[in-house]
Amino acid sequence: MIEVFRALRNVNTCESYHSAAEAYAQHLFGELYGKPLDRHLLDRFAAEVRGRGRVADVGCGPGHVARYLAERGVDVFGVDLSPAMVDSARRRNPGLEFREGDLRALDLRDGSLAGVLGFYAIVHFELSELDAVFAELRRVLSPGGALLVAFHAGEETVHVEDLFGRPVSLDFRFHKPAAVSQALRSASFAVVESLEREPYPGAEYPSHRCYLLARAV
Repeated sequence: MIEVFRALRNVNTCESYHSAAEAYAQHLFGELYGKPLDRHLLDRFAAEVRGRGRVADVGCGPGHVARYLAERGVDVFGVDLSPAMVDSARRRNPGLEFREGDLRALDLRDGSLAGVLGFYAIVHFELSELDAVFAELRRVLSPGGALLVAFHAGEETVHVEDLFGRPVSLDFRFHKPAAVSQALRSASFAVVESLEREPYPGAEYPSHRCYLLARAV
């Protein structure tokens, strides 16, 4: 029954992002210009993984974060559950690779990646699902590989039926940083850094943000 529920949720998620993909891209493709800490952390992440192998931007959306990394010399490709988001990313970022994929079952070889970026990739997962998600990310990372995740910090779930003027049905789940850190450790990651910040007014949804840098052990 749990697997049936998750499959239905995937369908709802894909349908919602099919509806909102263009509006989402139009509103968020340039969002990094208003987020100095995000750019700083991405620059540091790029410096760590550059030249060490391929990097996956999971939950890549319209590909703006993957593009930012590529412009800094990272061999990056994007993965997203939504075919509409993948299509949007391909059109907006010619020359970069984007593919469909589920974070819990990636079509990638064991230990094949030098890094994984997950900016808000876990927002539709319940806390109980994070162990499996992080175990899969650990599987595809080489030993010592870097993982940088960003998420909304808290305990609430925000249900959205309108996303940038388009009809959707999505639950955005906030997570406590300590709980996400524990899920990472359970999946054989060492948490290296934890940073939190207040929202940037006018640049994003007004939620507290957390960033965790971890390495595969």
